[in-house]
Amino acid sequence: MKRLFTIPVIASVLFLGGCIPSIGPEEDEVIQENEDIEQETVLIPEVQLNEQYYRTLLPFKKSASRGLIVNQVYSKYDIGEVEEGLLRLSSKKFDPKDHFFQEGQFIDEKTAIRWLSRSSKFDEGLNPPINDKMTPQDISEKAPVYLAHIVEQNYYVKTGDKKVGLAGISIGLAMNSVFYQRDATESKISDKMIQQQGIKMAETIVKRMRKIEGVGDVPIMIGLYKQEPRSSIVPGTYFATTVVDKGKDSPSGWKEVNEDFVLLPATSNDNNYRDANLTFEKLKEDVNDYFPGFVSIVGTAFYSDNNLKSLKINVPIQFYGKNEVVALTQYMTSLVLKYYPDIEVEVSITSNNGPESLIMKKPGEKEPTVHIYSY
Repeated sequence: MKRLFTIPVIASVLFLGGCIPSIGPEEDEVIQENEDIEQETVLIPEVQLNEQYYRTLLPFKKSASRGLIVNQVYSKYDIGEVEEGLLRLSSKKFDPKDHFFQEGQFIDEKTAIRWLSRSSKFDEGLNPPINDKMTPQDISEKAPVYLAHIVEQNYYVKTGDKKVGLAGISIGLAMNSVFYQRDATESKISDKMIQQQGIKMAETIVKRMRKIEGVGDVPIMIGLYKQEPRSSIVPGTYFATTVVDKGKDSPSGWKEVNEDFVLLPATSNDNNYRDANLTFEKLKEDVNDYFPGFVSIVGTAFYSDNNLKSLKINVPIQFYGKNEVVALTQYMTSLVLKYYPDIEVEVSITSNNGPESLIMKKPGEKEPTVHIYSY
């Protein structure tokens, strides 16, 4: 028998897991329908922060496999980007204007553990088998751990008055670029092998997903993500994606994803980043002219299809007082408007005491959002 669960309703603003206070009393509760499983009453937030953010069904449900990511993904930068990047890719298939987000609910923790294991441990394991006769070198060459983590995201649409139904699923496969063994040895995995293994595993996962209760015949989008080594201070990126159409159980073809994160100032002589590097160096020089000693300013630039899309700048300072923070924040704001009028920019000014100020600017925005903490 199907049950209905009713919850108190408030209008709130929500960006994935984070929320800000309610802005109105209006109610919009709907019944969430999933094929062959129980129905329940959920809330659709009234406000969407902007067109690129999904509204999230409430109450918020964590993915059953969420806790695994900390143990499987080496870098804190990859932990964030493997989820955020999948959201970015999903928005091209599942429009945030009329789709609602929920963390993955179909791949439970037990299933995820088995899929991420070696096939010599569990029959369902997607990583290659090993045996006692294999040396560490044999394992590195023939059976490294390719798949580090599986991210699932669910997307819903309104199916009628006061009802929402599952409209699609996105799956992100975080692939290792370096295999680390217990004896501290490490071996690089080639891009070709990462791609081959990722495509093979994706095809298997789609077939398995179709057999999970509640998934039905909805479209399934798959993204292949290449993790950076442990020592990297920039995240990896998705490098390929495919959509398995409604009712199908295998991809019809793969599309290259051209995204990249670059640390500025860049040490590479790659001409693709030359202009961004020169501009960033000018910004650093301007800061040092008026605030000497800020030599460790660094930026993380995000490129999509070889175009600079956004930039995050970190400015660490020795804290001498709020007046210094205010002066530097004002000056950095003017430099952001001067050098980066057409891209998204975030500047974090920090000291040993923690965050001091934050500057956020959208493309073409003449008045960035500026916040000075404890002022």
